[in-house]
Amino acid sequence: MTDGIGFLLSDVARLLRRRFDERARAIGVTRAQWRVLTLLSRHEGANQGALADMLEVEPITLCRMIDRLAEAGHVERRRDPADRRAWNIYLTDRSRPLLDQLRAIGDAVLADALGGLDLAGRTLLTQSLDQLRANLSAPDTKDRVAHG
Repeated sequence: MTDGIGFLLSDVARLLRRRFDERARAIGVTRAQWRVLTLLSRHEGANQGALADMLEVEPITLCRMIDRLAEAGHVERRRDPADRRAWNIYLTDRSRPLLDQLRAIGDAVLADALGGLDLAGRTLLTQSLDQLRANLSAPDTKDRVAHG
């Protein structure tokens, strides 16, 4: 049964990503760019290294994404006043309507995915996924005990 749940969670996540990608592509944005823009909206002014850590990507990968977003006029780099070698990243005014469009796409994809679930079903799903996340976010003490 655990393999079934794991595969089901993986399939649902994959299908959500695919559906989002299809819709976002229509406005010229990739899911990776959406992740960067969304994270940046929460941590505006963060430097590229910190953003790469938060996104769990290599700094050079993020640098390329930032380059593309800057070329499109969605972000700008500013020198970090505390570290002349570092760049802080900021959203531009042009990116804000795009973020609104991407949020609407995400909301629509999620609404499609949750179709047929009543409020009680949605609440139970959310609580269950929150519990799974909490379980997996906790330190894995079993592994440390087994490996000394």
